Amino acid sequence: MILNDIPATDDHIHINIVNGRGIEAAKDFNRAGGTHMFLVTLPSWSFGITPTCGEDFRAVFEINLKTSKLINEEEICAYPVMGVHPAELTKLAEIMPLSRAEEIIKDGLSIAAEYVIDKKAVALKSGRPHYPVEDEILEASNRILRHALELSKDCDCALQIHAESGPCTDVYDLAKEMNIKPYRVVKHFATPDTPLTPSMIAKHEDIPKLAKEMRDFTMESDYMDDLSRPGSVIGPKSVPRFTKRLLMAGAITEEDAFRIHKETPEKVYGVEIKI
Repeated sequence: MILNDIPATDDHIHINIVNGRGIEAAKDFNRAGGTHMFLVTLPSWSFGITPTCGEDFRAVFEINLKTSKLINEEEICAYPVMGVHPAELTKLAEIMPLSRAEEIIKDGLSIAAEYVIDKKAVALKSGRPHYPVEDEILEASNRILRHALELSKDCDCALQIHAESGPCTDVYDLAKEMNIKPYRVVKHFATPDTPLTPSMIAKHEDIPKLAKEMRDFTMESDYMDDLSRPGSVIGPKSVPRFTKRLLMAGAITEEDAFRIHKETPEKVYGVEIKI
């Protein structure tokens, strides 16, 4: 915990027990004051997997589930988030027809939803490329994103989305159209202008401003646990460390920290954040 029984929750972190630092990175998070993490599925290529059908993603999900269990054994609370990274479509479309790649990813997301239904995971992840792509890739990505929203509605769970920088207002509108509470759609690596729930990179300069405005938001490291990119995006200690710095500088209050690290994730994900 970071201060006076306040938890420190990383809303988007990856731990790679196969090719990364693995549990040692999770221990670093804990030693810095981290208490809870939303453990997000890594892309299939992180484990040398090239999916040829939706079922091939199950191996990725099982690794995330195993990782979560190992982290929980260290008395760190890890909540698995299962899904398919939007960049998977770009990669698969290079080796097969786009229609087949889209079908595989949709099937993979449907399998991810099984983990939520079985209460082995708490949320789904999907999205669309955050980099320029051809129109047909973007259109397919948006169909996949709609499928993910449908699954999150059926499972009554939150959906984390990777997407381009900016508000993603169209996703907010789509969620409303589908009778999904937009606050249950989390914009990973967010900017403050999103009407979805922003998950802010822990070093973002606008965190004090959002806290002062009493906005519901979370904090994340997007730590990749990639030995070829150590500390990327920012290190596993970042969420508790930046939170402590903001508290000590008076940039946020203890009430703000409590809302960021407990109240908002509880509201969004339907979990209990407790020390």
